[in-house]
Amino acid sequence: MVIKDTPEEWPVTATTMPFTGKKTSVRTDEVVMPDGSTVTRDYQVHPGSVAILALDDADRVLVLRQYRHPVRHKLWEIPAGLLDVPGENPLHAAERELYEEAHVKAADWRVLTDVYTTPGGCDEAVRIFLARELSEAEGERFEVSEEEADMELARVPLADLVRGALAGELHNNCLVVGVLALTAARGDAGPDALRPADAPWPARPFAS
Repeated sequence: MVIKDTPEEWPVTATTMPFTGKKTSVRTDEVVMPDGSTVTRDYQVHPGSVAILALDDADRVLVLRQYRHPVRHKLWEIPAGLLDVPGENPLHAAERELYEEAHVKAADWRVLTDVYTTPGGCDEAVRIFLARELSEAEGERFEVSEEEADMELARVPLADLVRGALAGELHNNCLVVGVLALTAARGDAGPDALRPADAPWPARPFAS
C-alpha cells in the first residue's frame, strides 16, 4: 500500500463567507457526505505561509521569540510569514521574510517539508525551507511594528531545539516540524538530497 495524501473534493451545495478579516476569512460550506447526507463545515480561509529553518555553520538554528495573543504565550519560532501575493513564488517570500525578521540572507535553499497546519479547521498550507550558508543581509534593517517590535532573536543549537520539542517545552508547529524533519533527513540521504527550492507545491501553485 502506498502511503500518500491524495487530492479529493466532496460536493458543496452552498457556501457563504460570514466573516472577512484583514488577512484571513471564515467560510461555511454545506458538504455532501458519502452516504448522501449534508453537513455544515466552518473553516478559516488562509493565503498560505512560508517558514525558514535557517542553519548556520555552527549547527545553530536562527529562532525568534514572539508574543502570540490567541494562545497567550511568547513562543520560540523560526522566521515565517504569509504569502501576501497570490501565485507568489514561495522562495521569494521566504527570502523576504528571512531578511525582514532577521536581516539575514542564505546562499543555499532546499524544501524541507510541506504541511497543512490544522486541516480540520483551516486550509493553511505552509512550505518549510532549509536555508544554509547564512550571512548578514545588506542595507538597513527592516522596520518592525506591533508584536514584532518586541521580538527577540537567538541562535540555538539544533540538538537543543529537538530536546525542547520532545520535552513539550517548544510548541510552534513550524519550529517543531522543521527541526524534527531536518534531524530525520540527516539520518536518511542527507539535506543535500532534499527537494530543490523551486519544487512544485500543489497546495499553493506558483509561477517561477
